[in-house]
Amino acid sequence: MSKKWTRRGFVRTSAGALALAGTPYVWTSRAAAQTSKNDRPLIGSIGLGGQGTGIARRAKEYGDVVAVCDVQRQHAERAKNEHFGDAEIYGDYRKLLERKDIDAVTIGTPDHWHTAIALAALDAGKHVYCEKPLTLTIDEGKQLVAAVKRTGKVMQVGTQQRGDQPELFGRAVATARSGRLGKIQKVTVFLPLSTEVGGPFETQSVPEGLDWDFWLGQAPKVDYCPERCHYRFRWWYEYSGGIATDWGAHHMDIAQWVLDVENSGPHTIDGSQTKLPSIPGGFNTPKLVTVDYEYPGGVQVQMRAQPPGDEGVLVEGDQGRIYVNRGRITGKPIEEQDADPALKDEIMAGVEKLYKGNTAKMGDHMGNFFEAWMHDKWPISDVESQHRSVSACHLGNISIRLGRKLTWDPEAQDFVDDSEASAMLKRQQREPYTLPATA
Repeated sequence: MSKKWTRRGFVRTSAGALALAGTPYVWTSRAAAQTSKNDRPLIGSIGLGGQGTGIARRAKEYGDVVAVCDVQRQHAERAKNEHFGDAEIYGDYRKLLERKDIDAVTIGTPDHWHTAIALAALDAGKHVYCEKPLTLTIDEGKQLVAAVKRTGKVMQVGTQQRGDQPELFGRAVATARSGRLGKIQKVTVFLPLSTEVGGPFETQSVPEGLDWDFWLGQAPKVDYCPERCHYRFRWWYEYSGGIATDWGAHHMDIAQWVLDVENSGPHTIDGSQTKLPSIPGGFNTPKLVTVDYEYPGGVQVQMRAQPPGDEGVLVEGDQGRIYVNRGRITGKPIEEQDADPALKDEIMAGVEKLYKGNTAKMGDHMGNFFEAWMHDKWPISDVESQHRSVSACHLGNISIRLGRKLTWDPEAQDFVDDSEASAMLKRQQREPYTLPATA
């Protein structure tokens, strides 16, 4: 049976969530559709690596996955054979998007392909669930926000801490916004240390079944080496943003949600203390990230590295503080709520308000997406808020790469009198994989 959120059921829900919190991609099976199989929406899934297959399987709870696409043919074949037996296989997402019967798509490709595929899907009339981090550049995010407004389609981003764990992250946000921490002074975002270092890496022949040129897409043309693709693509600036966007997309999102600046951003960014790798031909994103931000009202946000397993968000006010991650939420304000059912009920009412009326699938990020586009509701990880939160991560990376403090105008979405930094809001793109110019 589909999960129905109730405030009184919060204790039971919390216990179940805590048991699963240490396993990011575990979910419980739900009979999501109330209609017959023939009435279920049709889904196309693009990018079928580990996480891409995972989100496609979640989508399968609510619709029928009828098409799978990957530039690594074996990935698409495995997904079809193991999970989506009736699905048609594609090697080119554009062919999949030509199908008029497909209602929505999931995108689980490497980061540098998210925007091109999402733009094409929206323009083809599809609703979109796209993995995080949403974009490769800030300019790409602006294009996606405009496309969602232009097409009227729903786009949900895979920052599942918002949708899957309201009893943890939603509770942290509601507690901070309730004023029970006093004036928020500082938020510290703890990211795991990147475990991937090394190089230079040797090039190899392109494996059978992989369209390497298509995989590279807009990125510069280079010879194939296995360390550039699959899981480890994220440690190359050509395809991602390293740990700052890989985990930062999750926890900076919570920080901006706490501060109620989902449609804004910082005023200053300083990543100059972060050291970039110096091995030619090796991973080029930093292992340890240190970035200091100042937000409106003088609130300090810090991005710091922690040993893997200790990542989370610390929120400090002048009257209290709380810490939250995927396994727990702690702090005296939380203890006070646990000791006072009426107070906890008040806070959980605040959690419900965060969902803007889309509460039928609270605790289920994918369910929230389907509820949004099938019943004309707002997605919990909407494109504007997610563009803004990953923009904060991109800003950190730009400061790191330039080695200096930067000043940002969040309304104009541009740096203040800094042409060198402004030039990094977009990337040079390789033909024929260029994106349309920003309007």
